[in-house]
Amino acid sequence: MTLINILPTLQIILSVLLIIVILLQRSEESLGGAFGGSDSIETTKNTRRGGEKTLFQSAIVIAVLFTIVSIAVVITK
Repeated sequence: MTLINILPTLQIILSVLLIIVILLQRSEESLGGAFGGSDSIETTKNTRRGGEKTLFQSAIVIAVLFTIVSIAVVITK
């Protein structure tokens, strides 16, 4: 197997992992929060701790790896 054959498979695996990690993250924002506003009276900022922090950091790492692999796929074609 060559690198040209491995990269698209790796890209698919990373995309599925990224979707799973993003969907596992907790979201407390409703529709107003999605557009920059706030629906709640409490506007205190929550800090990520424990598993939530791990999911957030792993999403960043997987996204960076996905970007690198995507660029490598385009370059190798």
